[in-house]
Amino acid sequence: MEIYVVQPGDTVFSIAAKYGVSAWDMIQYNEIEFPERLVPGQTLVILFPRRTHIVEAGETLSSIARQYNMTTNQLYRNNTRLGAQNLIRPGERLVISFEQEKMGAMSVNGYAYPFVNRTLLRHTLPFLTYITPFTYGITYGGGLVDLDDTAILSMAQEYGVAPLMHLSTLTQEGSFSNELASRVLNNPEIQNRLIDNVLQTMREKQYHGLDIDFEFIYASDRDKYTEFIRTTTQRLNAQGFEVIVALAPKTSSTQPGLLYQGHDYGGLGAAANAVLLMTYEWGYTYGPPMAVAPIGNIRAVLDYAVTQIPRNRIYLGVPNYGYDWPLPFVRGTTRAQSISNMEAVRTARDNRAAIEYDEQAQAPHFQYTNQQGVLHEVWFEDARSIRIKLALVPEYGFLGVGYWNLMRPFPQNWLVLNALYDIRQIGEA
Repeated sequence: MEIYVVQPGDTVFSIAAKYGVSAWDMIQYNEIEFPERLVPGQTLVILFPRRTHIVEAGETLSSIARQYNMTTNQLYRNNTRLGAQNLIRPGERLVISFEQEKMGAMSVNGYAYPFVNRTLLRHTLPFLTYITPFTYGITYGGGLVDLDDTAILSMAQEYGVAPLMHLSTLTQEGSFSNELASRVLNNPEIQNRLIDNVLQTMREKQYHGLDIDFEFIYASDRDKYTEFIRTTTQRLNAQGFEVIVALAPKTSSTQPGLLYQGHDYGGLGAAANAVLLMTYEWGYTYGPPMAVAPIGNIRAVLDYAVTQIPRNRIYLGVPNYGYDWPLPFVRGTTRAQSISNMEAVRTARDNRAAIEYDEQAQAPHFQYTNQQGVLHEVWFEDARSIRIKLALVPEYGFLGVGYWNLMRPFPQNWLVLNALYDIRQIGEA
């Protein structure tokens, strides 16, 4: 695999010729919308097939997978143009393997709302170990606010992806309730009722585990939250379920702020089976223009986390989005728009803006002026920034990654992930 950065004057065909690969394959793998209009600074993932197979009459994906001692999901990952659908024709060429040497295996989780585009979800599932429908809420009495997760669970089963139930204190207004969290954490009867309801739902819907996300917890409830996670983990583990807890991106045990004080890294890391570090949102809707997940900020969180939590219990959070800010930025007034990484490239193309790359943040960005004459600044993720983030997993010895979220297409992410790592499936080491 090579990551190529488009230069002025480049065409798909000149780049393909440079690397001796098929221009058509490059277009399909990268899902290039307008091949004749590449953007300077845009990244393209170049793949080099090592072994291929020509489909013969009567063959199926399953029979071909067995022939090469691989899974159908691996075939889907290597041949994304299939759209993760078992539709092949005689004479069709399938990629069995690429020249790239794998760096190891990792577990991959991703979060999706129930209204996720079904085609997009189908394309994504072969790249996942877990999928987490977002989110089951909590009532003041310890009941569950139901989630229409039927379609996601059905598709996950089709691809052998293990679903995780997501439990949070998110309200219908879209904010995390510290009051609701405090009520649960300070009332053993409500806690027991909540855990009972979670267990019942997990059994009925055949969830593999539970992902707990309580945010903005009162500092006074910190130890009670740890104890709640410990109790929940003990009860769920006894029934064969694992527990993951999401953690705010802390860099020290004394870090001030409501987002951080209620999360005890050491305590929660010991209480749960695994943790997700939410290493994103430094660039955010109401903040100044900057990278969503600057590599220096991420490393500061990881360096602290490994002093508190066993490395093999940690998932790295990875953002699948960017932001577009109108300028000048005025705190309290300016509001950035969340956009997909593909949309960012489209915006640069439509406004004839060249994409730059910040070496310190390890993130792409650009400015443009819209039709109304308003200057904008955009920060997003591309193949380069994703490769840097994914490389942190083996460097630190982590379990894998968790993507927030799967609602927007980002084909280059999956190309890089598949080129560098094997995706663990449940039951594998």
